[in-house]
Amino acid sequence: MAVRGGGVIGLSVALAAARAGFSVSVFDEGSPHAGSRVAGGMLAPLTEAWPGEEAVVAQGVEALAMWPEFAASIGVPLFDAGTLAVGTQPGDLADLRHAGELLTSREIRALEPSLGPAVRGGVYAAGDLAVDNRVLLSALWKACRDAGVVSSVEGKITVIAAGAWSGRLHPVLKDVIRPVKGEILRLAHRPGALPPPRHTIRALVSGRPVYLVPRDDGLVVGATQYEAGFDTDVSVAGVRDLLRDAETVLPGIAEYALTEAAVGFRAGSPDNVPVVRWLEPGVIAATGHHRNGLLLAPHTAQVVVGLLQGGSS
Repeated sequence: MAVRGGGVIGLSVALAAARAGFSVSVFDEGSPHAGSRVAGGMLAPLTEAWPGEEAVVAQGVEALAMWPEFAASIGVPLFDAGTLAVGTQPGDLADLRHAGELLTSREIRALEPSLGPAVRGGVYAAGDLAVDNRVLLSALWKACRDAGVVSSVEGKITVIAAGAWSGRLHPVLKDVIRPVKGEILRLAHRPGALPPPRHTIRALVSGRPVYLVPRDDGLVVGATQYEAGFDTDVSVAGVRDLLRDAETVLPGIAEYALTEAAVGFRAGSPDNVPVVRWLEPGVIAATGHHRNGLLLAPHTAQVVVGLLQGGSS
């Protein structure tokens, strides 16, 4: 079988299929704007959930339980301190109730003292995880090579896992999969600045979402969301809004260095539910994961192997 797409979904599918005994190749044209490369790395099905996405949440909960074994099998460390979902306005806190029990401002600061005074409270999701997306990609490529995966576009069965570009590879997907633009920033810790937070922080700042994911050397801050096609420009407004809201939540980042501002494309579907099914004999789709590509990777890989072995979507 041949997998079209070398992002986290495509590589996870390729690895799972190779480990299940299939002969597997991967073909990836590569893009600096691929969603897997420009991602925060949050594995947080409940705090990431949006209203109306119950089906995706259910898949995400299953996938989260798979992640510790999946990460260990490819030698990737996980950040396991959990997520703090916080808000700055009463309406923000009301929107967070679906994620768990609301904590007061004092209780949330006991967990993360560096939070700013505008934070009024939040929810602690202790079971959430996070992963460095670029470390993950490198580890998946190595694991695939070690499992015998080769580079080729030929195969009796094709798995389309090209993310936002999947719509270009099959007529059924043309009007189903669309690019959803997102801007993301990387901040590096500088001497004298407060250390990065211990937890992943998801925040609503007067209704605007922003997340801050710790890395060993700083933070990833994201992410805007636009219906703008394949527009690769980083907008001034996007950077301004992300930094303003991130600094409101975590004032200490004003002393950090801005080292990267990038655009990535999520693979959107009409209902934000992934498209993982046979499109025709010999062609499987594994795309449309929107904001949840990293989280759902082991789950999608398991489903695709089931399809290859004769199961239904």
